[in-house]
Amino acid sequence: MSTNFYQRQTDARRTTKWLVVVFILAVIAMVATVFLATIGLIEASGKSQLFADSAAGYSPKAWNVPLGTGGFTLALIAGGTLFKLAQLRGGGTTVAENLGAQRVPQNTTDPVERRLVNVVEEMALASGVPVPPVYMLKDEKAINAFAAGYSPSDAVVAVTQGTAEQLTRDQLQGVVAHEFSHILNGDMRLNIRMIGVLHGILLMGLLGRLLFNIAARGGNRRSSKGDPTIYFLAVGLALVVIGYLGTFFGGLIKAAISRQREYLADASAVQFTRNPEGIAGALKRIGAFVSGSRLKNVHAAELSHMYFGQGVWEGFTGLMATHPPLEKRILALEPRWDGKFPAVPKIPAALTELGTAAGLVGLAAGADEVPLEVVRHSPEQVGSPTETHREYAAELIDRLPPEIRSAVQEPYGGRAVMFALLLDSNQEIREQQFNALTKTISPDVVDLTRKLDPVVRVVDPRARLALVDLALPALRTMTKEQYRRFSQAFKKLVEADNRIAAFEWMLHSVLLRHLRPQFEPTRPPRVAYYSLARLEHEVGILLSTLANLDNSGKRVEHSFRHAAEMLPEISVPLLPASECTLPALQKALETIRTVAPKHRHQIIEAAADLICYDRDVSIKEAELFRGMCDMLDCPMPPLLPGQPIVARASA
Repeated sequence: MSTNFYQRQTDARRTTKWLVVVFILAVIAMVATVFLATIGLIEASGKSQLFADSAAGYSPKAWNVPLGTGGFTLALIAGGTLFKLAQLRGGGTTVAENLGAQRVPQNTTDPVERRLVNVVEEMALASGVPVPPVYMLKDEKAINAFAAGYSPSDAVVAVTQGTAEQLTRDQLQGVVAHEFSHILNGDMRLNIRMIGVLHGILLMGLLGRLLFNIAARGGNRRSSKGDPTIYFLAVGLALVVIGYLGTFFGGLIKAAISRQREYLADASAVQFTRNPEGIAGALKRIGAFVSGSRLKNVHAAELSHMYFGQGVWEGFTGLMATHPPLEKRILALEPRWDGKFPAVPKIPAALTELGTAAGLVGLAAGADEVPLEVVRHSPEQVGSPTETHREYAAELIDRLPPEIRSAVQEPYGGRAVMFALLLDSNQEIREQQFNALTKTISPDVVDLTRKLDPVVRVVDPRARLALVDLALPALRTMTKEQYRRFSQAFKKLVEADNRIAAFEWMLHSVLLRHLRPQFEPTRPPRVAYYSLARLEHEVGILLSTLANLDNSGKRVEHSFRHAAEMLPEISVPLLPASECTLPALQKALETIRTVAPKHRHQIIEAAADLICYDRDVSIKEAELFRGMCDMLDCPMPPLLPGQPIVARASA
């Protein structure tokens, strides 16, 4: 792809600012139209003398009416927008449930649902993001899908029943990869904000129809000169017309923003799956399928810009279409396409998931290190997974012990696996941790943790971060009380021996970071810094901590200075080991997370070179690095021997 993750994130934020500007212009146009329409109505009623005043030439009080209607319009639009944004504060789950989608259990045994969940899990682990909950729009026979949320922490992937039943696995992978592109590129946050912004604009037409209907019902009475019905009809009709103006603006905004991003998501899906026939085949199915991609739900139009395919009818001209024509999308993927939509074959109802072939990417080899070149070039892999990563994720899932695999699919076992991940290798310390667990969590969960402990202990370090990601959908179904107790137990477990290794701390931090938005009020991430000038101390903590992790003596200073040279615009201080505590690192990462994407890119590049300084990168070091990137909202795919190397932008 022509742009990397950091540039796509910047573009998404720039588009959001453009959306705000266009919204303001639309609001100004609507308020001005209402203001002028009110004056016109007063003139038409024969009461234009209200504006005249013999002494001053005008009557200030008379202007209160048009100014009042203009102010009311502004308040209505702003109120509608704020109300909708507050309603959508729950993120992707709220969006999916408002459209009538039902959650698919992670441990489902239905073959169609099982295949869908497996594909989503593979894509998530390959992308380096948490596994999102999967939703299905039952009874929707059309082929369509969407991803929704403010960030990967609260994202969901939803597909129609037709998508799950009518597509082959390759085609389903193409659709899901398309939606993961929206997750990685920052499109979801933009799409949710667009729903709230456009709701305020469209509210005017809804109010106009309401007034018009009220007046029409009361119009059967004999009209009199003082009867206000005629005014209600006129105001209602004017609001309907102005509402259509809002609909026009809203349609143009959605169409202008959505179309290009659909092309980008299609291209990303091809890069992800290395199979253009998969997503192109799904688009051809839409063209050949009797139901196409049109949804029946009454609220479908509100989310029209979020779907994989055109979800609602948007006119004959295509001016308001939120998606490019099917033919153009297919030709962009398959330039030699003959323009024919093949007949839709019947997909077997009994779908089975076959295990992944062994040794696809050397997982079975059990290597203890990651090649230096893979780590050095890893910043360019952020947000850009490939088919090699997907194959690796599929094999990783396939090789998990069955008892662990089934445990992370429901909240009871998921909690036990997460506790087991933080248990110390020292038997005495482990017993202290179990004693702390017993005081905060139910005995049955403690017993299950003891049972799973020996199995989790021998799990490959490469699979530990993946276990956190796999468990998140099930853990999000906990009650608030269960979450409260789980968080308390987690904290007690970490504090039981007054120490915790950096790798285990990373697992703990990543888990709670992605779980917290489901149960606690959290603000969507926002850029607060546009340069590194005010972040010298935070960057110093990050690089100093990494330098002290795997070096000693002079090598600490040498590795640190080597990394600091990659950030010439700031003076990064080397801090003593006593100041490089894990709480300090946590706080530093939370601050660095709010710097502009291109500067996070610089920091991640410096950190990658620091880790490689001793020319020995262990699996735990590599996974710790990936976890830190996750905490910086830079999802990094697995670091694999033999994965394609992307040349650095500066090369």
